Order: sequence, then C-alpha cells, then structure tokens
Amino acid sequence: MLLKLMRCLGLAGVLGGGISAPALAGECPPLLNHTFTTLQDGKPMPLCQYAGKVILVVNTASYCGFTSQYDGLEKLHDRLKDRGLVVIGFPSNDFGEQEPGSEKEIAEFCRLTYGVEFPMAGKTLIKGRNAHPFFLKLADITRSTPRWNFHKYLINRDATQVIAFGSFTKPDDKALVARIDEFLGR
Repeated sequence: MLLKLMRCLGLAGVLGGGISAPALAGECPPLLNHTFTTLQDGKPMPLCQYAGKVILVVNTASYCGFTSQYDGLEKLHDRLKDRGLVVIGFPSNDFGEQEPGSEKEIAEFCRLTYGVEFPMAGKTLIKGRNAHPFFLKLADITRSTPRWNFHKYLINRDATQVIAFGSFTKPDDKALVARIDEFLGR
C-alpha cells in the first residue's frame, strides 16, 4: 500500500531523501505534490517534504538587478527556519536571459557570493506554455504571474493560502515579514 501511494505521489525510489513522515502518510497538500531536482546535486526534491512549513518560493537569477536579494533571503531563512519557514529558490532564465549558466555555475555563484544555504531547485521554467505546473498553479491561485526575477509566493503551512509579492518586494519588507509571521502563527 505504501509503495502504491509513493508511486502515486511520484516518490518511489526517493526514500531517505528527506521526506517527512506526513508526506509518506499521504498528508501532502495537492499544491505541494511536485518534485524538482536540487540545484547542487540533481537529486529529487519533493515539495511534500516541506508540508507543514511556511514556504517562500522565489524565482531567481544571477545577473539581475534584484540578485542582491539573495542576501536578504538567506538572512530571512536563517532567522526563521527554526520556527518553520523555508525559502526555496528556483533559478530561471525566463526573464532577460539573466540565468544563462549551468546548474553547477549557479550553485557555486549562490554559495560563494551570497552564502546561500536555503534549498535551491534546478533551473525551472516559470512562465509561458511550458512553465512548470507548480508555477502555473501558483499564478492561478494568486492571479499573479511573475513579471520578472525575484517574484515571491508565500504559502501557508497547510498550503491552502498563497500570497504573491512582486520583484520589488525585498526579503525584509514589512508587509512580507508580517505575512510570514502570521503564517508562522505569531
């Protein structure tokens, strides 16, 4: 039965990959029922492992005017991860071809330049007909499609609420931090 459930969720073969017990028990919210690869090593990164956490999804790029937001995103993640926040970066070359490098180059840039330790997915299409279904769903729920790099989606703990924040919203923005605190249960 468990193996059948794992196949249905697309999790077969990734036991030991950091999947939380609730996800294995079938408690993964439909919104999070997607698997990406990690930027650093290409291993499966099922979003179900983050069920029960507040998630800040950010489409990123290394050669963008907003790239310095990596610093604030890392600080935000580091400060609030013990309370249940996870920041997940999704490098994308969709806007102005500002993420042209290989995944290895992107990972190295993020680590060496900004000390990024929050989870990063492999390069992802986030707009257009071929956008990843996760991003299509986020845009549909919020009625907000990313117009540029560093667009943010904030997802509550049970993945029933999603709020969009544009690229100009910095990681320390009072409105963003207030919503994060609200979703964390402060």
